Amino acid sequence: MGLDSSARGGESRFAAYVETITSALGHADRATPFHSYCAGLLLPGDRKSVEPMAARVQPGRVRAAHQSMHHFVAKSDWSDKAVLAAVAHHVLPAIERRGPIRALIVDDTGMPKKGRHSVGVARQYCGQLGKQDNCQVSVSLSAANDHASLPLAYRLYLPQEWADDPDRRAGAGVPDHVAFQTKPQIALDQLGAACAAGIDADFVLADAGYGNDTDFRDGITDLGLPYAVGIQSTTTVWPPGVEPLPPKPWSGRGRPTSAIRRDAEHQPVSARQLALDLPKKAWRRVTWREGTNAKLTSRFAAVRVRPAHRDYERSTPRPEEWCLIEWPLDQAEPTKYFLSTLPATISRRALVNATKLRWRIERDYQDLKQELGLGHYEGRGWRGFHHHATLCIAAYGFLLCERGAFPPSGQRSAVLFEEPDVPASYRPRGSPNPT
Repeated sequence: MGLDSSARGGESRFAAYVETITSALGHADRATPFHSYCAGLLLPGDRKSVEPMAARVQPGRVRAAHQSMHHFVAKSDWSDKAVLAAVAHHVLPAIERRGPIRALIVDDTGMPKKGRHSVGVARQYCGQLGKQDNCQVSVSLSAANDHASLPLAYRLYLPQEWADDPDRRAGAGVPDHVAFQTKPQIALDQLGAACAAGIDADFVLADAGYGNDTDFRDGITDLGLPYAVGIQSTTTVWPPGVEPLPPKPWSGRGRPTSAIRRDAEHQPVSARQLALDLPKKAWRRVTWREGTNAKLTSRFAAVRVRPAHRDYERSTPRPEEWCLIEWPLDQAEPTKYFLSTLPATISRRALVNATKLRWRIERDYQDLKQELGLGHYEGRGWRGFHHHATLCIAAYGFLLCERGAFPPSGQRSAVLFEEPDVPASYRPRGSPNPT
C-alpha cells in the first residue's frame, strides 16, 4: 500500500525531526530504536508499552524490534537531560511563532500502579484518581504561552520510604546521587536549571501543593522570577495596611532582639477570613478566555497583603504582594486563593489571565497521557521510567511542531505516517492461544 501525500509529508517531517534530536543520544546505533519508539508512541493504539509498539512499528520482525526497543528504553545509558534539552531547542521556536513564552509552570502528575516494586510507588495522593492510592508521582516543569506548553524537565518523586531503603533502591537502579527531596525542592532545582539554560519567561505558576510552601516561593524570588501560585485558604497574611509589630525596645539588659512581633490582639488572618471580610465593592467579574462552550468568567478580588508564615523569625516584614481570590457567584464561599509577586501596577484582568494560564499544562498533559501513553511504561526501574517519559515528551514535541506548521484556521494533516498492518498471527506475550 503506497503512502498518500499527507502521510509522505508527515513521514519526511518526522524523520527530519528525529534526526535533529538523535545527536543528543550519544551513539549512532541508538537512532533506529529512537525512531521506532517515538513512532510507536505516535501511532494509534490502546497500549504504548514496548511490545505492542514493536508490533505496530515493525510487524514483520516483532521479536527483534521488541528486544531493540526494550534495551533502548530500559538499559541504554543515554542522558534524559540532554535529549530534553535538544527537544526544547528544536520545539520552543515553533511554539514561540504563536507568541513568546509567558510562564514556567510547575506541576506533578500521578500514575496509578499496582504492587510495590516499581520505582517510587507508594500510597500517596494521585491527581488522576482524586484520592490517595498506590501510584508514582512525577514533578515536571513546562514552558508555556497561550497556545501550547512543552515539558522541559520531568523527574520521579522518590518517597522517603524509598530513599531510605538501600535494597529497594538497588533493585530499581536508583542512582546513588539521588537523595530524598520534597516535590517543591525538586521543582526549584528544575527552575534553576531552566534559568541557567537561558529559558526566558515572565513568571512562574504552580498550584497550592507548591505555592503553600514558603521556601518554594522564596526560592523563586531568589531566582529573580515573579510568581502566581495557589495557596490554601488557611494560609495566613497581614491584611492591607496592617503589618507585624516592630521588635521590642531593648531594656538595657540581655541581648537586644531584632525579631518583628505579633501579640494576642495583633494577629494575621487566614486567606479565607480576609476574603470574607472584604466589602462587596472589592469583587469584580473577570473573563479570562474562551472555553469549549462559553467564555470563562468568575468573580475575583485582588488585594495587597504581606505573607505572615513564621515572620516572627524575621527582622523585617515580608514585602507586599498580591492575594488574588476567586469566589464564583454560585458558591457559598471563595474557592481559590493565590499569592503573586507580579507588579503592583498590574490590572486585575491581567493578573487573572496570568494566574489562569495553568490550564494550558493540564490540557496538554491530557495528550501526553491519553494519546502518547505517558503512564503506560511497564518496567520497574528508574532509568526506564525516565527514558519512557523523555521519549513521550520528544514525540509530543513533534506534534507541537506539526500544529505550529499550520495556521489555526488552516487544514492540518490528518495522517502523520501510515500504520503498517499487524500480521494476523501476532499474539502478545501472555495472551491465550486462540486455538
